[in-house]
Amino acid sequence: MTVLDLPRRRPAGSDDAIQYRTIHGYRRAFIHAGKGPPLLLLHGIGDRCDTWQPVIGSLSEDHTVIAPDLLGHGRSDKPRADYSVAAFANGMRDLLSVLGIDRATVVGHSFGGGVAMQFAYQYPERCERLVLVSPGGIAREVHPLLRLASAPTAEVLLPLLRLRLTRLLGRCGMRALERLGTDLGRDADEMLRVFDALPDATARRAFVWTLRAVVDGRGQHVTMLDRCYLTRGMPTLLLWGTRDAVLPFRHAAVAQAAMPASRLEVFEGAGHFPHHHDPARFLAVLRDFLATTAPASYSSAEWRELLRHGRAGAPGVDAAAAVG
Repeated sequence: MTVLDLPRRRPAGSDDAIQYRTIHGYRRAFIHAGKGPPLLLLHGIGDRCDTWQPVIGSLSEDHTVIAPDLLGHGRSDKPRADYSVAAFANGMRDLLSVLGIDRATVVGHSFGGGVAMQFAYQYPERCERLVLVSPGGIAREVHPLLRLASAPTAEVLLPLLRLRLTRLLGRCGMRALERLGTDLGRDADEMLRVFDALPDATARRAFVWTLRAVVDGRGQHVTMLDRCYLTRGMPTLLLWGTRDAVLPFRHAAVAQAAMPASRLEVFEGAGHFPHHHDPARFLAVLRDFLATTAPASYSSAEWRELLRHGRAGAPGVDAAAAVG
């Protein structure tokens, strides 16, 4: 592994706060702030670590916060590479290893929630707790725009985002949805931030590669539910907005059914970004969860027994089929 250290320790909140490591030949960007028990914050598809800015400052007061731009996103490199959920989990293991962090509580939003769950499955000995914020991988259902963006026509349509007229129409359309009070319009600012990053050709390609790893014309084709039973003994928190247009709120009940010991916190009126809708409550809920749960203890013998018994009796997968 080649590691290039370019330290830039400045207050979190701008590009000056970003640090870089080169791992397996690809440069990875991330925020590294604070001291204390480690928290790994994973953003959603097309996004970057800036999505956590409303909460990083507070969390870094008593935690070591690692918030990366996933490979293919933000300021990280965007190579032609493996963009599967498993590959992203591998990347997070390697980043934590380079930083000298053995275990962490993993917080994942949207696609990052799927990566967090995969990380817990692949590396249970390195995951202390799981916090899943409007996570993907619950049911087939997903917003039609994401299904369209995963289609073969994406290579033809997405380059149109370079055109000023296309960008103007997109912004006007999103603001119209916001004024009409639609669920998608509640996340107008966040959606436009992702939209603004796509005119870059390398970002578009990486976005499509990542999206196709989990979504096709029929919806989400990767599920976490078949392995959710492995979270037994893993403190797990689910957070969901009731007006989520990207991954509907009804997925929350399916996720909790598959992980009966998990906690579910409902954010009334929030869209797909509850940590933006009400950062103060998000912080309060997360801090309470961290304070009232002990880190998971990994036992290879217990893990082996869980695998041997499988997911018999877990209702989540069947419920997901009904939703999707």
